[in-house]
Amino acid sequence: MKKNLKKLLNQGIEKLKAEGLLNSNVTPVLKVTYSHNPQYGDFSTNLALIMAKTVGLNSRVLAEKIVHALPDSSYIAKVEIAGPGFINFYLAKVSHQKIIPKILEAGAYYGKSQIGQGKRVHIEFVSANPTGPLHVGHGRGAAYGACVANLLKTIGYTVHREYYVNDAGRQMGILALSVWIRYLQQYKEDIALPKNAYQGQYIIDIACGLKDKYGDHFLYSKEMIQDLLPHDVESDPESHLDALVKVQKDILKEDFSIIFDMALNNILGDIKNDLEEFGVVYDEWFLESRLIKKKLIKEALDILYQQGYFYEKNGTQWFLATALGDEKDRVLIRNNGVPTYFAADIAYHLYKFNQKYDMIIDIFGADHHGYIPRLRAFLKALGKSPTKLRILLVQFAILYRGDKKISMSTRGGSFITLRELRNEVGNDAARFFYIMRKPDQHLDFNLELAKSHSNKNPVYYIQYAHARICSVFRKLNVAQKKWNSEQGMDNLDLLSSSYEKELLSTLSRYRETIKTAAIQQSPHLLAHYLHTLANQFHAYYNAERFLIEHDTLRNARLNVIAAVRQIIFNGLTLLGVSAPEKM
Repeated sequence: MKKNLKKLLNQGIEKLKAEGLLNSNVTPVLKVTYSHNPQYGDFSTNLALIMAKTVGLNSRVLAEKIVHALPDSSYIAKVEIAGPGFINFYLAKVSHQKIIPKILEAGAYYGKSQIGQGKRVHIEFVSANPTGPLHVGHGRGAAYGACVANLLKTIGYTVHREYYVNDAGRQMGILALSVWIRYLQQYKEDIALPKNAYQGQYIIDIACGLKDKYGDHFLYSKEMIQDLLPHDVESDPESHLDALVKVQKDILKEDFSIIFDMALNNILGDIKNDLEEFGVVYDEWFLESRLIKKKLIKEALDILYQQGYFYEKNGTQWFLATALGDEKDRVLIRNNGVPTYFAADIAYHLYKFNQKYDMIIDIFGADHHGYIPRLRAFLKALGKSPTKLRILLVQFAILYRGDKKISMSTRGGSFITLRELRNEVGNDAARFFYIMRKPDQHLDFNLELAKSHSNKNPVYYIQYAHARICSVFRKLNVAQKKWNSEQGMDNLDLLSSSYEKELLSTLSRYRETIKTAAIQQSPHLLAHYLHTLANQFHAYYNAERFLIEHDTLRNARLNVIAAVRQIIFNGLTLLGVSAPEKM
């Protein structure tokens, strides 16, 4: 409908030009929006306010000229001017009624389009280090990324979903060390696990599995470890930890990889299962070690060197990022020869760009905001278009139990896992609550609200609308009445109540909502839309009866609620939430 209204406005502007009332060089920027208040029609445009200064006319006078120049249209009942020159469109009854057969005929396909024209999109999300179970903070990125992928796919993009597995960084060495020390403790070795190592019960579980499978194969004494440990690192906890990792590698040699792989496979397997149970799927799990094996890090550094953005100082290799807009230069290779996270990141993004995607989306936690300028600096060094990369930041969810905020630390082992959250509130509540706010807004996750069966719980409220409609159709069968959809279509004119008009208007906005939510990567818009639709349906349900004797009106009303049911089902499916038929 927006497209049709823009066409009408364009025709009106062209008529004014032809009549000499507007300069032929005027090129209007047409923007038509939904009216949030039915009092101001179904759609509105501020075109006259935007053009007034350019054409030298009072905005309200210009609005009157535009309205007068609009061609007649069967789908518009009236056009009014409000305030300083807003043009409000009131759609004809038949315009709203047309939406019912469209929804019921398309069914689960309603809302799909080919706006994306098959363009290829790479979307990376979650990508949490495989050093422990996913916690509730990761869950928000998972729900958000999955919804963005669903929305883009629905409007015609070809979407590739990827999880980047950091299996080659410093934290993985610390993980292997943590498992080894817990393994040694199984044999009563009096060796303490450093406080800045990984502490959770899952570390002990992996260590027990290591002992069960390999016995004492990795057993070494505390004295041997201490003899190899430099004394000058004890005052610095992080240096001490790195030294312990080196000692472990020196002692175990090739056996180090056995502990490393067991820890990685256990945790990564758990992450995969957790996400799959949460309804979050990936097309590829990309290992960081693959960058090293394929020498992609070296390739990225070579490009920087060739472009003059690479230098060495005191044994450390740097990216001259300040020359490309970053606030400071970035370390690529430490003086011990170990690549930084950033070195791996730029190699990974070089790989992404080499795959010729039309759009690349990175979904990071809000704590990664500092990565944006340095990644964009690297893209400039490559000569790549920075507009092809979209970096979306997601604030971590803050979990509350009652009034108490739950603090979390992955290394410290003090956190609520995503699985624990799902088990407590259910997948549906978790998926919906995670995406019902803008991703860059802080989210206070209210456990008690998420579990409640009340109108205050938005996901329950929406699902209950779907279940209520299903109940109406079950009662229809019990009453031995029939739903004649064709007869209902022929009598949509009977739908005259304010509840019905409101529902028809909202149903008409679904396709546009999907399009906007997808293009803006804003699934919260769909969540809000579904809540509005459910609210309108519940009001309709409480005000009107559906299983009436009047056949034509009954069938018309049944068509309306069947369309509402279909839209709720379609929308919830995109959000990864179920639409139960009974509650």
